[in-house]
Amino acid sequence: MTDFLATADALARLLATTAVARDRAGGHAPEAREQIRASGLLALTIPADFGGAGADWPTFYATLRRIAQADSALAHLYGFHHLQMATLLLYGTQAQQERQFIDTVTQRLFWGNALNPLDQRTVATEASDGWTFNGIKSFASGSVGSNRMVVSGWHRATQSLVIATTPTHRAGITVRADWDAFGQKQTDSGTVAFERVAIDADEVLVAPGAAYTPRMTLRTLVSQLIMANLYLGIAIGAFDEARAYTREQTRPWAGSGVERAIDDPVVQVRYAELRLPIRAAAAVADAAAVALGAAFARGAAVDAPTRGELAIEVAQAKVLAHRAAMEVSSQFFELTGARSTSQALGLDRFWRNARVHTLHDPVDAKLREIGRHALAGDAPTPGSYS
Repeated sequence: MTDFLATADALARLLATTAVARDRAGGHAPEAREQIRASGLLALTIPADFGGAGADWPTFYATLRRIAQADSALAHLYGFHHLQMATLLLYGTQAQQERQFIDTVTQRLFWGNALNPLDQRTVATEASDGWTFNGIKSFASGSVGSNRMVVSGWHRATQSLVIATTPTHRAGITVRADWDAFGQKQTDSGTVAFERVAIDADEVLVAPGAAYTPRMTLRTLVSQLIMANLYLGIAIGAFDEARAYTREQTRPWAGSGVERAIDDPVVQVRYAELRLPIRAAAAVADAAAVALGAAFARGAAVDAPTRGELAIEVAQAKVLAHRAAMEVSSQFFELTGARSTSQALGLDRFWRNARVHTLHDPVDAKLREIGRHALAGDAPTPGSYS
């Protein structure tokens, strides 16, 4: 684990050198993507049997959190690449895993996501040798510049999804770089258009109408814990940069009676108040990562009660990380002062990134799941975000 974290730390420090400029520019970041690819971390969660590093889930989430401290947009790309690796682990056959994992390792492929189960505008129709996809997918994280994608199409007859993998540059696929949010600017979350795209039968991971086992529904929890660690990374990154600024630049308030801002009792108390939610969220997120790893280790034996308890652990981690990111990235300006709002510093990127990403799905829905479980013992129903 130490070597992987050292690699992630080196990558984070490299990304940090260009983070402010890239955030200002927005759009696609091919050089930064290549830096992630060159790190070797794209193979982190791929099983050793297929040439990957075979790292456990706590290790992956630790690397994700470290990268997010420097650049949460690029960390999003990294995290969602590994979400597709989890998709292959949970949905794919042995043959599909062998072929696509080995290709990913040997060709250093970067995966994107065009699954978005809530967007049903891409329709899947049966063909003689598989399926044909037609339509649009929005919020396709990592699609711009990717080599392969996990995709989904809506099968109207069964009112369910066809989930498959495909090369990004297959005939009929157009990736539009039209993501223009004020935060998370370089997540490459473009719109993907499908025009008579052929999906071979052996590329299908989940056929329409398939029954999802408890193990298969772990995919959502992998995704939700990715988000929790992204938010934690934002909170830690914001805290660290604010602390450095306060130590080196912030002037003590007139009348405080101190010569350095860091000796002001009010500043000291407020930094304690910012640190505590980070510590709490990290502890819960780390415990959830361990529990997720244990669920993966059970394989097909993972059952609905185990999955339900894990869902609550992940929900708790996400809520706490959400709060930490929003509170820290906003409130630290009250301690650093007016000069810290200079655009040259780019410190506002932490709040903008947190605000955009925490809108992915309602935090109130997570709170309701936690409350129902506390009061009635009800586990969340597996779904797109739970």
